[in-house]
Amino acid sequence: MALLRRELYRRVKGPEVTHADCCTLVFDTDAKDLYVEREVAHLDVSIDSAIEIQTATMGIADYLKQGGQTAGHRELWRLLRTLFKETSDRRVD
Repeated sequence: MALLRRELYRRVKGPEVTHADCCTLVFDTDAKDLYVEREVAHLDVSIDSAIEIQTATMGIADYLKQGGQTAGHRELWRLLRTLFKETSDRRVD
């Protein structure tokens, strides 16, 4: 399975890496599926440096309907406008 990925957003909080949040636009070339993957990692240095990683996938519409306008939302909107601007500039007779 070949996955094409484009990072939409990455945020890291803490003096050391204690919390990371990353959203990626993913195209599965085999399944012909386009979706957003969100990965959240939390490092707890007080518990033997335990790390918890959660990954969730969602459709593009579901991602855009989430509350707030993050940098990931803005980047995805920018990409979509770029794609549709190219097609809307072409004249259909």
